[in-house]
Order: sequence, then structure tokens, then C-alpha cells
Amino acid sequence: MSDMFDKLELTVSRFEELGLELSRPEVGADPSLFRTLARERSQLEPIVEEYLRYRRLKQDVEGHRDIIRHEDDEELRRLALEEVEGLERSLEECEQELKILLIPKDPNDSRDVIVEIRAGTGGEEAALFAADLYRMYSRYAESKGWRLELITVNEASAGGIKEITFGLVGDDVYGSMKFESGVHRVQRVPATEASGRVHTSAATVAVLPEVEDVDVEINDNDLRVDIFRSGGKGGQNVNKVETAVRLTHIPTGIVVSCQEERSQLKNRQKAIKVLRARLYEQKLQEQNAEISAARRSMIGSGDRSDKIRTYNFPQNRLTDHRIGLTLYNLTEVVNGVLDDILEKLKIADRTARLEAGIEGRPS
Repeated sequence: MSDMFDKLELTVSRFEELGLELSRPEVGADPSLFRTLARERSQLEPIVEEYLRYRRLKQDVEGHRDIIRHEDDEELRRLALEEVEGLERSLEECEQELKILLIPKDPNDSRDVIVEIRAGTGGEEAALFAADLYRMYSRYAESKGWRLELITVNEASAGGIKEITFGLVGDDVYGSMKFESGVHRVQRVPATEASGRVHTSAATVAVLPEVEDVDVEINDNDLRVDIFRSGGKGGQNVNKVETAVRLTHIPTGIVVSCQEERSQLKNRQKAIKVLRARLYEQKLQEQNAEISAARRSMIGSGDRSDKIRTYNFPQNRLTDHRIGLTLYNLTEVVNGVLDDILEKLKIADRTARLEAGIEGRPS
């Protein structure tokens, strides 16, 4: 326990030191350095606030215990005894929260992400659901002030989406979105269903942290590059100029294509970005498989084959199967109001890792 409080005292010192650094004119004149220090300070702030609350509670408990030990007035001693019981409960809760806050963050949390949504079982209805998920994440990204960059899309005939890949750029995007990987199931009456029967369809979501060259090295000799004409929407450029790019990573068999840009170079750059993210994800999955079963049971395992959530439209009900959470605000959720459910997933993941004694994700 003393180690934890030693770490907390060092955290308070670092927090105060960062405050002084940020007030220096030379730091304010360097936007990149200022952002880096400000981000570090904001990450430490919840820990410092909770620890200061802990210290205040501990002082209050000691003060009431002193009254109980030395006060002659029986009424004052009785009141102090009643107060100290509640304060001690708050102190225990605060200590538990500090343990959770001190769990090392996933080093990928601050990264931008690449999101892949694919229609699964259910035909056209699954494609329509995939489009709904894309719309949900688009609206959530807008509410967070993130930038959305479309990479590639394969549309279905009835207005849905067979497959779509897009990037999200902003603050702590992966930290918020990483719990969305897996199978999303929908239960509703399709527009084409004359009898009003509820159908079940599914779509898969993969959230990949975006990585740099230094994280994953790609050898040009390991790539097969195919250039072809774009299909679908895109104006006069479509089907006239070969700008679409398909990359095949020969050692792993991973195939990535991009055709959204009019420039072959830009399509290749986007495809490389997606390939690098997929290779990094594969590396993380291999690392996770080598460690304990407890790690694989964590909320953020990211296995895209796991059924994680059911969207029941007739009952306006959303169920997250990983944490047994049921909400009756499905209309709000599909319109991008995701903060509540994502926060509950974060808390469940931190609590599970604390109980299992698991620290940060392997890098």
C-alpha cells in the first residue's frame, strides 16, 4: 500500500511541476511542446483530484477519531462516532478508485483509429444496419469534435453498405472507440417485410489503432500492387482512369484496397495506412494470445468474432453482452449518443483488470 501512496505523492509533484512549466513564456511559444505538456497534465488531473479528496477524508477521519478518544461530552462523542462510520466508508471507496486510476493506460489510447464495418448475416438488411452503424459513429465523432476521413466504401443495391473503412482523428480516439470491435446484432422489422416479422441481422466492426512507420515496417518486396478503375460513385473520373489501388501483403495474405481518391498516389497512401494498422492489430492479437486467459476475458479484447451488442428496435432496447448492460434509449444511441455506454465499458474494463492484477496492454 505504501508503494501506491509513494506513487501518488510523485504524481502530485509532477502535476504541480507541469503547471509551472506551462506558465513559462518559452513553453507557450512552442505549440507542440505546450500541447504535449498540457495533455500529460490533463491525464494526471483526475488522479490528483481523487488523491486530494482522499487526504481530506483521512484528515476528517483522524479528527473525528481524536474527538472520540479525548472528548468528555458523551453527545459529541456519539455524533463523532456516527460521522466517522460514513467517512471511513467514503475513504475505502476513494482508495479503491485510486487503485483503478493508477492502472497504466493502454499506450494506444491516444492514437487515431481506422474503423472497418462489414455487413454480416442478413443480406440487404445487414447492409442497411452497417450503414446505420456508420451513421452512428459519424454523429458520435461529430459530437466529440473528431475528423472523419473516408477511406473506402462498397455500397449495396438497396442503399446499405456492404463494407466501409474510415479514419477518425482527434483526442484519445482509440481510448473511446476500442470497445466497439466485435459483432453487432440487430433485431427489427425490415422495410421489405410485409408480414411485420422481426428479423435478426449482424455486422462486424473492427477498430484499429493508427500506427506510424516506426511501429510496423512494410517491405516493398512483400507487396503486390494492383491498379484498377474505380467503380461506383465518383463523377467523370470513374471507370476512365485507373486510380484505384489494391495492396496484397504476401507474407500474411492481407488485402487492402482504396478507390475514394481521384489520385492513385493518395489511394496508395490510404491503403498503406490501413495495411499498417491491420498488421499492428495482428501483432497485438498474437501478443494477447501469449498471455493469461484473464487478459483474453477483458472487455477490450477486441476480438471481432465476439458478439458484443444487440440492438432491438421494437423494444427500443440496447444490450451490451460483455457487461450485462441493458438500456432503453436505443433511438438516442443510434443517433450517436454513445458516451454513457462507452464510459460504463471503460469502468468495467478498469475494474476487471484491477481484480485480475493485469496492467497495461502489451506494446
